[in-house]
Amino acid sequence: MTLGVATALVLGAATWAYTRQVGARTHLVNVVDRARLVSESLLADYVNEETGVRGYILSRQTVFLQPYTEGTISANTDRQELGRLEAQDPTSRSLLARVDRAAQVWRSQFALPAMAATQHGRPTYATEAALDKGKDEFDEVRAAFAALDGALASSAAASTATLDQSQDLFVAVAVVLVALLVAAAAGATWSLRSWVTRPLDALQYDVRQVAGGQLDHHLRVAGPPELAGLARDVDSMRDQIVSELRSLAEASAALNALNAELESSNQELEQFAYVASHDLQEPLRKVVSFCELLNRRYGDQLDDRAREYIAFAVDGATRMQILINDLLALSRVGRGASEFAPVSLTRAFELATTNLEAAITSAGATVTSGSLPSVMGDLTLLVALFQNLIGNAVKFNTSPHPTAHVTAQRDGEQWQLAITDNGIGIEPRFAERIFVIFQRLHGRDSYTGTGIGLALCKKIVEFHGGRIWLDTEYSSGTRICWTVPIAGVK
Repeated sequence: MTLGVATALVLGAATWAYTRQVGARTHLVNVVDRARLVSESLLADYVNEETGVRGYILSRQTVFLQPYTEGTISANTDRQELGRLEAQDPTSRSLLARVDRAAQVWRSQFALPAMAATQHGRPTYATEAALDKGKDEFDEVRAAFAALDGALASSAAASTATLDQSQDLFVAVAVVLVALLVAAAAGATWSLRSWVTRPLDALQYDVRQVAGGQLDHHLRVAGPPELAGLARDVDSMRDQIVSELRSLAEASAALNALNAELESSNQELEQFAYVASHDLQEPLRKVVSFCELLNRRYGDQLDDRAREYIAFAVDGATRMQILINDLLALSRVGRGASEFAPVSLTRAFELATTNLEAAITSAGATVTSGSLPSVMGDLTLLVALFQNLIGNAVKFNTSPHPTAHVTAQRDGEQWQLAITDNGIGIEPRFAERIFVIFQRLHGRDSYTGTGIGLALCKKIVEFHGGRIWLDTEYSSGTRICWTVPIAGVK
């Protein structure tokens, strides 16, 4: 017989023993013990009846019949339950029938006649002899209950013995089952050690060799098919890692070369920015200066067309200077910036409105803000952000009383800010286009500008780790929204 079959048989025996134990306990508690309690209650009911009858006979007061009445009602209930509990036990049924007969004799020969005679004023049953006769008849009831209680006690003892035997059998079977499980565990441990653990230790050793840098160390492990397959998979992974490392080394070399080219390109870009900010603007300044000098010295000798041409030249040179400065500002965002520091957006807003004071006053505009937080960022760039947004709100506005209002509210781990104006507005179809460099929605004759302002705003916001967009649902003007992380991480 194999260990598995023996274990199954013992487990079945344990289940049978446990079921028998549960059945014996259930019968003892729910039937035998309950029957004894109900039997005692039924005897108490009959005693109450006898006490009530005796008291009524002696006192002739109907109040003494209350125990009799209550006992009769309770006796009927207890008798039905006791009959149900002992329906399967012939001995108990027979003894319960004896109780019924004795109670019927006492009731018919003493209790009922005595109560009737007393009710009609006849003291026939109030004599000592009559009372003794009634007591003798009730003693038969007590004797019948004593016999029933003895039978119930015997049944309880038998059920207890059965329960004890079942418990002993269950404990014995459980001990055998535990012994078999211990033996099975020992056998499984030995098999696991021989068939799995040792090959697994060998595989672990080989993997450690590879992890230690010996990438050419091949994994060759014998053992169960699953473990051997795992070793092959790990060895295949090692080959792939070696191949990836070679590719990574080649890519790293190419990346280093690209970095060197990028560094060189950055240096050239910085040199170009220097040239653009100095050398390219110097000729423009000369053009503007000489044109203005020409207009001052010879303006009275020139006709209107000549003076118009001079004004065109000055305007073109001036716009070129503005364009160059805007391009330089756009290219410098994030270049050479120091570490972020705490910046009060209220302070940035105030500096921007101070810089735009002339334009705001000229337009008769009202520029306000709600409570603005402090964030981690670059003060100069944030001032430029507010200055461009407020400048647009004032410039692109045909209202008699232009207004612009800046708000801020927390949205999760970031601040969401918005500037709302009552200007000409922007059509939703241009929501993405307005943030592209040189994209203008109006001609220069309508509104001045280089088309770089919102592109610069987008770059500043993204440099601070946020995003910027047009609120396309707002239709009473323009609302530009942007976010700044609360932590201020780039």
